[in-house]
Amino acid sequence: MTKPDTDLIIAGGGLAGATLALAVARMVPSLRVTVVEAFPLSPDALPESYQPSYDARSTALAWGSRLIFEELGLWRRLAEHATPIHHIHVSDRGHFGVTRLHASEHGQEALGYVADNRWMGLCLMRELLETGVQWQAPAEVTDMTPIPDGVRVELTTGDNGTREMTAHCLVVADGGRSGLREKLGFQPSHHSYGQNALIANVSTSDSHGFSAFERFTDAGPMALLPHGSPARAGHQSALVWTLTDKALAEVLELSDDDKCRRLQERFGWRLGRFTRIGTCHHYPLTLTTVDEPVRPGVALVGNAAHALHPVAGQGFNLALRGLMTLVEQFRLATEQGKSIGDLDVLRRYQSLHRRDWQQTVRFSDSLVRLFGQSMPPIIAARDAGLVGLDLLPGAKRWFASKAMGLGGRRAVIGRPGKLDREVTRNE
Repeated sequence: MTKPDTDLIIAGGGLAGATLALAVARMVPSLRVTVVEAFPLSPDALPESYQPSYDARSTALAWGSRLIFEELGLWRRLAEHATPIHHIHVSDRGHFGVTRLHASEHGQEALGYVADNRWMGLCLMRELLETGVQWQAPAEVTDMTPIPDGVRVELTTGDNGTREMTAHCLVVADGGRSGLREKLGFQPSHHSYGQNALIANVSTSDSHGFSAFERFTDAGPMALLPHGSPARAGHQSALVWTLTDKALAEVLELSDDDKCRRLQERFGWRLGRFTRIGTCHHYPLTLTTVDEPVRPGVALVGNAAHALHPVAGQGFNLALRGLMTLVEQFRLATEQGKSIGDLDVLRRYQSLHRRDWQQTVRFSDSLVRLFGQSMPPIIAARDAGLVGLDLLPGAKRWFASKAMGLGGRRAVIGRPGKLDREVTRNE
């Protein structure tokens, strides 16, 4: 084809899409990038105007994700409102199994961090303003047609108009709910866990002490992650509470005080009394995977390619490693004079990322299944396993590497760096 309108179109300007755009701009600056986002951009939405909200939604960032953001020049700004996780406490409610991880035991500042989604989005936007990335917003990708050496993409704009753009490659980064993935002919596999995640911020009478708690109960796992000030251990935590449909409906009908009492019954008293719960959000829990997430000129990333159970907080960190793997293939293709939408290029990305997502899916899915069993022999075996993790240095290092997101890519953007050294040190 003649010279396309742009080299890369990214459908979706959320955390995954914006991170991909920044990574390409930083690491493959010769590529022209256009981000298509359904929501209008606010010109004054910059980090300097950010005011943390009690009800802010947040994401768990593994240590490996911090290293990637450092490579992208974003971490110093992100760290201003990223709460560190110094300790992780994993327990089986009503049983003896416990495992504890401490950052100091692994020579790290933290095992991970908790950052507000809006804060991360603002930081990404500020960095992107300093690049040549172009935006189409509000607009949506509604269709795509393969053409020689690329794709023709149809956009619906905010005024209900339509336009077309050509590019070498389209990356779908708008999550798993937009319908674009299915419209383009990708076939996802879904496995429902028959559970829902209730998300809210909570306050407790005792300080979290920068500790994260993963608590497995007979009704499903629940997690409390330290939230708030990055410098002072406060009393606010981010809650992920797994509930059946019936239990979710019951909890949503309760007053805030009764929600706290119900949560107290399920979690216990390790953080003292639950004194406040914020706005509750919820969504059904489904394991979604796409076996073939690439086609000539098209690649799926993030939740469009795989959506996991939130146990162990692996989802966004897996997506981030996949984005960096894709950018590395774009860089190599550009150096070799190949189109970034060439099927061999995209299949190489798929092959490299597949092992990581398969291992991560197995890790999170096996935790859900193992701790969902109520047979006494299985309970005894899993609790012995938790104790073993706590006592055996080799097993503990393996578990810590999973928690810190160091079990995937060995290097960032094709050259030895911090992530490479950290993975090697923790193997």
